[in-house]
Amino acid sequence: MNNTLEKWEEKTLEEVLDKGSSNLSANKLDNCDGEYPVYGASGLVKKVNFYQQDKEYLAIIKDGAGVGRVYHYEPKSSVLGTLQYLFPKENINIRFAYYYLISLDFAKYYQGAAIPHIYYKDYKNERLVLPPLSEQQRIVGILDEAFENIEKAKQNTLQNLNNAKELFESYLTSILINKDDWDKKKLSEVCIDFGRGRSRHRPRNDKKLYGGQYPFIQTGDIRNSDHFITEYTQTYNEVGLAQSKLWPKGTLCITIAANIAETGVLTFDACFPDSVIGCVFDETKTNIDYVEYLLQSFKAILQAEGKGSAQDNINLGTFEKQYFPFPDKPTQDKIVNKLDNMRKNIANLEQIYTQKLQDLDELKQSILQKAFNGEL
Repeated sequence: MNNTLEKWEEKTLEEVLDKGSSNLSANKLDNCDGEYPVYGASGLVKKVNFYQQDKEYLAIIKDGAGVGRVYHYEPKSSVLGTLQYLFPKENINIRFAYYYLISLDFAKYYQGAAIPHIYYKDYKNERLVLPPLSEQQRIVGILDEAFENIEKAKQNTLQNLNNAKELFESYLTSILINKDDWDKKKLSEVCIDFGRGRSRHRPRNDKKLYGGQYPFIQTGDIRNSDHFITEYTQTYNEVGLAQSKLWPKGTLCITIAANIAETGVLTFDACFPDSVIGCVFDETKTNIDYVEYLLQSFKAILQAEGKGSAQDNINLGTFEKQYFPFPDKPTQDKIVNKLDNMRKNIANLEQIYTQKLQDLDELKQSILQKAFNGEL
């Protein structure tokens, strides 16, 4: 170090940062097109013909998703009212202030359950030990370089993860699409039961239908499943069951509204609405896992059929007319075995890459801790 720790001074945030507020809301910027950026919690909102700040500044999300996240923004820009302006005083380097703020755990200051928020008055007394400006600049140089390298490592890791997923999708498509030498069949031809779920009662959310012993699966339960549907958010009673249909355990559920061609296999008997197709397969003709992979490979084609309305959807007729490639059962089993092994390898890679991302984030916090303990 160029300066000894004796020259570091203990300060509060209030002693090194001034606060400011914004009254901007996204819905009032429609007719303000220009060159000056306005930022929100997720980044750039739009460019407008005015700005609130003529010098660089810090901003912290004070309301809603991402509360406590800190940004460093350029001159001639603004933020929405869900963010708080923070301006460095003469005794602190703006980047040094930024790094100190991102090292803090603002969770202890959260208020509100549905929409969390934080107030400057609650965290303004956070204390930091402030070195001279020349030492701040030296530390900032080290942190800038370290964080740039960490960010590159994270981007490379994310790209590797995406490449692995894309490789699986490409392999899946190459195996299952455009197989001219395989038989083409409709799903109904390999099923012993095939059709939409039922919910004849109107209104469908009538309370007298619910609260019994029969699971009622909805599209969200299928979308959130990982191959097997093991949970449900609603149940039918005898009245609900009477106007619906109970599908058996092992039924493949396919969504045809909102999120088209999402699949899941029932691990219990259940009802579901007409936004879901049920398939009970003839096990001598097809492998249920093969059909799930098949639908993954055809998902883009099926989803394209459902475009053009307020909520994407396809009807049973459209789905029923779709032909799919079905080789003989032994070939299906071999394909499933190959794809299962590849998916397992991809899952292992995801675990490795996820851990690496976590390690990189922990490294950032470790470097910050050293910086503000005078150990860099």
